[in-house]
Amino acid sequence: MAALMVILMVLSPSLVWTKNTQQNFLLQSKALCYFPNGTERVRFVVRDIYNREETTRFDSDWGEHGGEFRAVTELGRPDAEYWNSQKDVLEQTRAELDTVLEPTVTVYPAKPQPLQHHSLLVCSVTGFYPGHIEVRWFRNGQEEEAGVVSTGLIPNGDWTFQTMVMLETVPQSGEVYTCRVEHPSWMGPVTVEWSEKLCDLMHSSPRLASS
Repeated sequence: MAALMVILMVLSPSLVWTKNTQQNFLLQSKALCYFPNGTERVRFVVRDIYNREETTRFDSDWGEHGGEFRAVTELGRPDAEYWNSQKDVLEQTRAELDTVLEPTVTVYPAKPQPLQHHSLLVCSVTGFYPGHIEVRWFRNGQEEEAGVVSTGLIPNGDWTFQTMVMLETVPQSGEVYTCRVEHPSWMGPVTVEWSEKLCDLMHSSPRLASS
């Protein structure tokens, strides 16, 4: 089970005063994301710790609506009851699971070739989260299935993903190739086109090539 953990530590001012002595108390909040059994399903946990003792916890697997706060000790019971009564706080915490990152899509030939020669067109998609994604190739509006090879889903190491879907083809004059990508971060599919004419334009125009 993989886990991503963010620790927030706050050294609070004195909560208890004794004779001319100020005592400090350590409050910690740990946010963790678990990926059970290597799946893409995320379990989100927030642990509140007071002086090295966990007092309250939020777990997205608890309750019927995507998570709730519960007391781990009696000291945390008032806090758990309070946070559960705050609808905006509860909804915001539950919404952490809905975080998405949009993909960056680039289309290019693996190696420039003249027309009517075998070419490998690459649709590179990277920087997206969650990992569920659909990438398809089209030629002149018709989906291409033969000659399509995918690297599969590759972790970037920062909890985002990348993939490359390649199309082996023999481009003809006037043909337009389209990579169509669907991802939960978008309302609908996004398409990126490639054609020999567009490729020539990109190479001949310094402004377009650098954009």
